Amino acid sequence: MVAAAYMPQVKGFPDALAEQALDDALASGATVPVLAISGVQGSGKSTLAAQVVARAQARGLNAAALSIDDVYLIRAQRQRLARQVHPLLITRGPPAFEHQQVKLADERLPEAQWAALDAPLDLLVFEGWFLGTPAQDDAELDSPLNALEREADPDGRWRRWCNQALARDYPALWQRCDRLWFLQPPDFSVVPRWRWQQEQNLQAAQPGRHGMSRPQLERFVQYYERVSRQALRALPDRADHVVVLDGQRQVQAVR
Repeated sequence: MVAAAYMPQVKGFPDALAEQALDDALASGATVPVLAISGVQGSGKSTLAAQVVARAQARGLNAAALSIDDVYLIRAQRQRLARQVHPLLITRGPPAFEHQQVKLADERLPEAQWAALDAPLDLLVFEGWFLGTPAQDDAELDSPLNALEREADPDGRWRRWCNQALARDYPALWQRCDRLWFLQPPDFSVVPRWRWQQEQNLQAAQPGRHGMSRPQLERFVQYYERVSRQALRALPDRADHVVVLDGQRQVQAVR
């Protein structure tokens, strides 16, 4: 077993929470447990995933994290969908944009740069903004819920296409997750602020990065709003554990 003194230091949630999530995943009985961490943008999914991996490594386990962000379709594929189905499909993120490759910004890394495992995994931590989320009932798609949908999807073609993909392509993936943890915010209204904080942190870490302005980000978040709100409604009853967060992302309870 690796000594605790050599454990990578990852700031974020309380260590006890990462330990609880790790113990829960290992107790699933799966040969290689898949711990799914779901939450809206900016809720801390990747931070918690990194903490769980670090705690697992401290126990001598071979663990890795994978994000839904790592497997989006490349721009050329989205351009084809935008021409064939709906112009909004050019923007990566909503359901149906996942592909089994690794991305770099808007494209995939060259295959030679893909990460390789040097030993079989003991644990995979899978994080993403809509993991475990079910599709909406068709009638719920009738009315647009934000400016993006009113202006760019008035007939509902885009949101119905995404919802059909969520219903068709994802349940089999959700079933492969042995445990689902949901990071629950107070409500959707915190998402633009949290995502803006994330954008600012990325810009500070990468000064040459071409980031979004606040108005651009507010518009970008609207692409995710419908499925995010569906996650907020459905996942508290579907997840194995719910981590209740306040507006500052502080843990208030674990259910």
